[in-house]
Amino acid sequence: MSKIAVLLLQMGGPDSLDAVEPFLYNLFSDRDIIKIGPAFLQPSIARMIVKRRAPKSAANYRAIGGKSPLRELTEYQASELEKALGDGYRCFVAMRYWKPFTHEALTAIRQAGISRIVALSLYPHYSRATTGSSLNELEKCLAVSKLRPAITLVRQFFDHPLYIEALAEKIEQGLSGFPDRSRVQLFFSAHSLPQSFIAEGDPYLDHIQATVRLLMERFGGVAHHLAFQSRAGPVKWLEPSTQDKLKELAGQGHTQILMVPLSFVSDHIETLHEIDIEYREEAHKLGITDFRRMESLNSSPAFIACLAELVRSAQTTLAEGD
Repeated sequence: MSKIAVLLLQMGGPDSLDAVEPFLYNLFSDRDIIKIGPAFLQPSIARMIVKRRAPKSAANYRAIGGKSPLRELTEYQASELEKALGDGYRCFVAMRYWKPFTHEALTAIRQAGISRIVALSLYPHYSRATTGSSLNELEKCLAVSKLRPAITLVRQFFDHPLYIEALAEKIEQGLSGFPDRSRVQLFFSAHSLPQSFIAEGDPYLDHIQATVRLLMERFGGVAHHLAFQSRAGPVKWLEPSTQDKLKELAGQGHTQILMVPLSFVSDHIETLHEIDIEYREEAHKLGITDFRRMESLNSSPAFIACLAELVRSAQTTLAEGD
């Protein structure tokens, strides 16, 4: 039997400070994420936005080592997943906004002589701005490529038991470091999304809330909160913001917080800078003296087991034929 390609779909990040501007341009040019004026003007507007934002973004990346670690972390996930799945599979990485791009991953799959693909989104919670954009790009690249594979998609896994288990394991590790968990505020922070997306039927918020609900079935007696980070621009975003919720908790006298990044399965700028640096500094200014973050899933064995199960389940829907 021929091998199956597992295509891991992820956002990507700049692999150097020189890559910050083109990465941001790719991001702001994507109308699945944000529509800026008419389509024909968006590239020009995106360039203007990037020129303003790039210096601050570059400084943030400089503070975490001069690049995003997302490529290396995702490639290591691919390596560990390939080991877990065994000889019948090869794993490839397709980033949406920086290298390796989707078309490059498809070329590698074609050169490997593989004609069956499981496309696995690494966004647990479906949104048209994340998984939707990656799948649209995959469809466009397939349309112009020489590859005509049998393909099946894993669009989300927000409620998969092994995903919940992997998160619960990391939360438990985080809580165990506090002297009295009953005094800890469990703070779920998810990437924000324009409120208009939800009004138009995007399931992202429902998926996030379902993950929180399933996790809290395991952590009775611990207070929890949900807020949203990484918003940008003047439109109305999901509320409350992570910053506003931190102020609220500090005002109530809470001093111990465990941050749980949701919608992020790997460390990147939103965990390593936004939470670990920006929100930590804000928390300390507010009087929150014990501010910690749950370890990201990255390549935890429990998370790799989840991905392997997702692939095996999806693989059964692929047509047989070698």
